[in-house]
Amino acid sequence: MKYGEIKIGQKAKYIRKITEEDIDKFAEVSGDHNPVHLDEEYAKQTIFKGRIAHGMLSASFISTVLADKLPGPGTIYLRQELAFKKPVRIGDEITTQVEVLSKDDEKKRISLKTTCLNQENSIVISGEALIMLTQ
Repeated sequence: MKYGEIKIGQKAKYIRKITEEDIDKFAEVSGDHNPVHLDEEYAKQTIFKGRIAHGMLSASFISTVLADKLPGPGTIYLRQELAFKKPVRIGDEITTQVEVLSKDDEKKRISLKTTCLNQENSIVISGEALIMLTQ
């Protein structure tokens, strides 16, 4: 999608169910081996009372929406603000949404609201992104 085709208020989403394999693979790729993500016995002793997914695993789905849906191929991240509101667990279905908030025609940059919700429609991550397009 080209810059001129993007409209304020435009939205896109991506849905994914979190699996144990997702968490294990993310730990391997990221190097984040925090036992709250990987060790059920350890995690049961925490405030979460069981394993939780890496916050950045769910946040990475924002990049999926930007790269594949809105605006799509050629999107470059410039900034991302995140607030982690609730834990994500194995089996949770995460709906990641982006919405165009504003456009800077001079610099050809786009601000987007970024939100991840669980299957109960509770916000697990909220934030805002600033992007540019390569075309």
